[in-house]
Amino acid sequence: MKTNTKTPAKGIKNIPFLDLKLINRPYEKEINTALKNAVASGWFVLGEEVKKFEKTFAEYCGVKHCIGVANGLDALVLLLKASQFPPDSEVIVPSNTYIASILAITMAGFKPILVEPDIETYLIDPAKIEEKITRNTKAILVVHLYGKCCDIEAVMRVAHRYDLKVFEDAAQSHGATYQGKKAGNLADGAGFSFYPTKNLGAMGDAGAITTNDDALAERLRAQRNYGSGKKYVFDYQGLNSRLDELQAAILNVKFSNLDSDNFIRQKIANRYLSEIINPKIILPPASTVNQDAWHLFVVRVENREKFRKYLNENGIGSDIHYPIAPHKQLAYREWNNRTFAIAEKIHEEVVSIPLNVTLTEKEITYIIEKINKY
Repeated sequence: MKTNTKTPAKGIKNIPFLDLKLINRPYEKEINTALKNAVASGWFVLGEEVKKFEKTFAEYCGVKHCIGVANGLDALVLLLKASQFPPDSEVIVPSNTYIASILAITMAGFKPILVEPDIETYLIDPAKIEEKITRNTKAILVVHLYGKCCDIEAVMRVAHRYDLKVFEDAAQSHGATYQGKKAGNLADGAGFSFYPTKNLGAMGDAGAITTNDDALAERLRAQRNYGSGKKYVFDYQGLNSRLDELQAAILNVKFSNLDSDNFIRQKIANRYLSEIINPKIILPPASTVNQDAWHLFVVRVENREKFRKYLNENGIGSDIHYPIAPHKQLAYREWNNRTFAIAEKIHEEVVSIPLNVTLTEKEITYIIEKINKY
């Protein structure tokens, strides 16, 4: 049985949630050249392309160090492991996040302590952090979810009172800013993902860590390389997690358009925020629209499946980020009976609508019109 029973307006084809072929098409010639040069160099691990990207991205974020790693999860795991906390340490993390934020804590050998988000921003609620702090708390891992920086100033005030480290999960916030500073330069360290769907996406897995801490950066460079800072000498029990030279070459090509792409995302977000006026649709906050990276445009709606079916029937793709809260996942079955009401409500109602640099003005108008008619 066909689900797409309606035909989009004349001149509008089906609008996918995201088309990576279209995203990457403008870079094809440059990427092919970059890959050819990287192959010709004969140096495939921690070579010049990685060095170039680390320098470029560190300068962009405004930090002293960028350490390229294999993926965003490894970036967070290594950041926590290199901080040298005792084995019984607790790390505070939002209850509303992608599971990687929490996996990183357990994979590093520490205990995640979940804190509810603010229902308006979907980000960790700084007012709820202090009550979760114990003598074992060593750090707060904030998440700049969907490309919006959390209220890091309020988080830092709490952290300073208790001498805690603060780390950023910046996997979705390339280029986002908070009070004039970029994500990745707001705390003691940050982990980035360059998964292909990200604002700055590779063509495979890739990640990086940023920090201004010289000693931490030195440990991280060793720990991404089996724990070795000198060939065949191992000071730490590290990982094999190095940014691939070919992925770095791709990132070096695409990096120059990050800010202009984010500007396009902000323009689209501004249109959605000002022109979607359906009371059934709860829009994301608009107060920092031109500071957010808008990795995703996430609305909330009751009876989510009915809304997604309506979008699909009108040729509009959508996705859910994310359908099941981390504490309800079987991976953390010991938490399944716990209640985090705000996170659960968010996970039950969120729908991501198309927002990317390939959308035309006509397509954006069509999406707005159809959502307003729902």
